[in-house]
Amino acid sequence: MKALIMGAGIGGTCAAIALQRFGIETAVFEAVKEIKPVGAAISIWPNGVKCLNYLGMKEPLSALGGSMQTMAYHDAFSGEPLTQFSLAPLIEEAGERPYPVARAELQAMLLDKYGREKVQFGKRVVSVEQHSQGVTAYFTDGSEAKGDLLIACDGTHSAIRPYVIGETVPRRYAGYVNWNGLVALDESIAPAQQWTTFVGEGKRVSLMPVANNRFYFFFDVPLPLGLAEDRATLREDLQRYFHGWAAPVQKLIARLDPTTTNRIEIHDIEPFPQLVKGRVALLGDAAHSTTPDIGQGGCAAMEDAVVLANCLQTNSLGIEDALLRYQHKRADRVKELVLKARKRCDVTHGKEMTITEQWYQELRSETGERILRGMSDTIQGGPFA
Repeated sequence: MKALIMGAGIGGTCAAIALQRFGIETAVFEAVKEIKPVGAAISIWPNGVKCLNYLGMKEPLSALGGSMQTMAYHDAFSGEPLTQFSLAPLIEEAGERPYPVARAELQAMLLDKYGREKVQFGKRVVSVEQHSQGVTAYFTDGSEAKGDLLIACDGTHSAIRPYVIGETVPRRYAGYVNWNGLVALDESIAPAQQWTTFVGEGKRVSLMPVANNRFYFFFDVPLPLGLAEDRATLREDLQRYFHGWAAPVQKLIARLDPTTTNRIEIHDIEPFPQLVKGRVALLGDAAHSTTPDIGQGGCAAMEDAVVLANCLQTNSLGIEDALLRYQHKRADRVKELVLKARKRCDVTHGKEMTITEQWYQELRSETGERILRGMSDTIQGGPFA
């Protein structure tokens, strides 16, 4: 059996590693000539960590991950804590800890595990054809590749998605812009082992520890789509949007490097039930593009990879049957994650400010139990609950 995998991002490399684990031949094709991860870092929650552990990366992952022991929300202007609590109950229940990691380092780990030399770069897929015995992928350079099945991991702008679901689905602007990057760890800004978030005005500023004494930071601001803002105006933009916010936020803005800070207009895609067409399957952002508001985009792709590989390995009624079993196991799960992230996005970013203000007030009496329960429910929906 030979699997063609379109895309060498998180989902594609995890799928390749998972299939390789069972002795299935793989060929990975990546559109760009050099992978440059979108976003500075990623939160890998215990469901994603367990998937990477299963794929044989327990030790290298733990070396990349930051030590995150507590979680806290602070008032935007005074800087005073609204709530602070330990993540220990979540870790104990899940049986694993969360790992915020730098995206570039995660991507390098995955490519090294699979075999970087086996990835064919500069291969942008434009169309696929299939018949009863196999699949053919066609690329912009005029070349083609043949296999027994094809896994589309070609991202939120997937060229293969319309073929699978029979229509082109539009991306939906979530209503806010996210700036993110990495900065040297500074405990005058936030504690070294804490996920710290400042909230107010439907905006947020968040810091998470990653390896090598760094913070992953992000700023969220509800804004219209398509503003003429870029790295040239980045620091001034953030100073304007967060004018009057607490001293740690101002210090973070002063410390960040505009040349390595990303500005992203956040989108998702309405969930759809069909992830498979015959011998072609969607995986990762191609199958379920979500906002980052519950930190499950990358984790969901890792789950997809493990479930798909296990379906191909444990079922013997043919490839099309195995892929339909993958769809059955994943469609409701990923729909839930997309909609849960959307709901959290609306509350966090002031879609209805009365609801957002109510959330700020609730944080003042939050013990952590309610937040951790919601996080645990999300995590426990993975394949290794």
